[in-house]
Amino acid sequence: MSLLAWIVLGLVAGFMGSKIVNKAGEGILLDIVLGIVGAVVGGWLFNTFGAAGVTGLNLYSLFVAVIGAIVLLVVYHAIRRVAA
Repeated sequence: MSLLAWIVLGLVAGFMGSKIVNKAGEGILLDIVLGIVGAVVGGWLFNTFGAAGVTGLNLYSLFVAVIGAIVLLVVYHAIRRVAA
């Protein structure tokens, strides 16, 4: 996948993940980073459980990235809640 495809996938996945978890977006830059890291985490999780990870710019990859972004946000909020 090209860099532009990763940015687009990251923006959409990060925005969707933050809307599901927080009910609000995190901001365009943080949504992109969240989505890209979420795609990596989601790909790792899916590969661990025997499914394909991110395969390109398609709906399945978007699903994987959104799941990864949700997992990342839930873990982040759990750690932040414990630290506070």
